[in-house]
Amino acid sequence: MAAFKFFRLGEKTRKILFLFVLVVFLSLNALSYLGAYVLTHYSSSGHWGLGIPKSTSSTIPSDIGLEYVTQRIPINQTEWLETWFIPTQMPVSSGTVLLFPGNAGSKAIQLLAPAKAFHHLGYDTLLIDFRGLGGSSGNTTTLGVREAKDVAIALNHAQHLNFQRPFILYGVSMGSAAILKAVADEKVNPDAVILELPFARLLDAVRSRLRANWIPPFPIAEMIVFWGSIQHGINGFTHNPVNYAKQVQCPALLLHGKLDKWITLAEIDHIFQNLQGSKELTIFPNADHSLLVTVDKELWQQSVEQFLKGV
Repeated sequence: MAAFKFFRLGEKTRKILFLFVLVVFLSLNALSYLGAYVLTHYSSSGHWGLGIPKSTSSTIPSDIGLEYVTQRIPINQTEWLETWFIPTQMPVSSGTVLLFPGNAGSKAIQLLAPAKAFHHLGYDTLLIDFRGLGGSSGNTTTLGVREAKDVAIALNHAQHLNFQRPFILYGVSMGSAAILKAVADEKVNPDAVILELPFARLLDAVRSRLRANWIPPFPIAEMIVFWGSIQHGINGFTHNPVNYAKQVQCPALLLHGKLDKWITLAEIDHIFQNLQGSKELTIFPNADHSLLVTVDKELWQQSVEQFLKGV
């Protein structure tokens, strides 16, 4: 009926409506393309460019009393991962924790606080900047898709250098998503994983962020994921950590903030139910999408220490 009425309109009116729809369609695509670019590109300090400012290492482990060694893990002739290795001060190491940051974070911004807590528990820690972040090469992110390969590269590096077992992978937000994808698709085999604030599906994560900024999510979220996929040669619509969780057989600890406006408790419960090995879930009642050790240090330490006793 609507189509019939459209053809009953005058030719001039039809042309105006067609041009209006075309302008709206092209404008939405242009804005979505730009939005995807800004969300997945970092701009370096001192260089103009679109994107989130690339994080820098303004704080180093020695600033909080930790001895460390800066290392680079080569990926190829032009790419590398920068890491900080912080050895335990205990006579015997309890194992090695590999820590991975969230989107736009870095080892300096997001990983020093949890690394210090693991250090006090007697663990060696390896803090890793994903490509595009901190001291690592590049200026782009794929929100956990390519980063899964970085997880595999870092774990292989630790195993090759005979770091102390057990190997525990700890991630924040995107870092957790990358860990789950690394287990599912890169076939990494850690002794345990600690997943803090993971998102369940990339599309839902984009939708929630649009809602938080009072932007209608449909169809903009779909268009952002589409153009981001085109820009980076990935399929963002299949980037779903909730499905990757089905491949996790090792012990897993899931940490989440009850007040998180970006990731719902239902999504976290779905991830938790899909984990196949022994698992524990801790909900932080007063936390949102923030680094949880800085919100409730006592609950974080209690949950992590109890979990690690069973690894």
